[in-house]
Amino acid sequence: MNAKAPYMEGYLVGFSQVTETGRNKGHLANLPLAEVPEATPEAEMTERDQLLGEPMSIREVARLIGCSAWSVRQTLLPKGLPHWRSGPSGKLIFYRDQVVRWLLEQQERRNG
Repeated sequence: MNAKAPYMEGYLVGFSQVTETGRNKGHLANLPLAEVPEATPEAEMTERDQLLGEPMSIREVARLIGCSAWSVRQTLLPKGLPHWRSGPSGKLIFYRDQVVRWLLEQQERRNG
């Protein structure tokens, strides 16, 4: 077999008659190649998107605030940290600008 190490790019491993281009000359050569769709441009942010900000996971929110994900879940959610749950037992989704606004409001209330 002509194939080099399996981790090297451009080589197929486990097929006979492998060439350096990675194309098999055997019975698989006549199969069509998969077509990859072209990338679509990102949609412009709407006014609502700008109010919410980008979506974040609970870990990203914890990193933003400077605490643990446990603290976000156990202390900040009961205090009213805005979030969206994707289903009954689903993932929590937070929006960056909404979280930052809530934090600033909490600081203003505390410092009064």
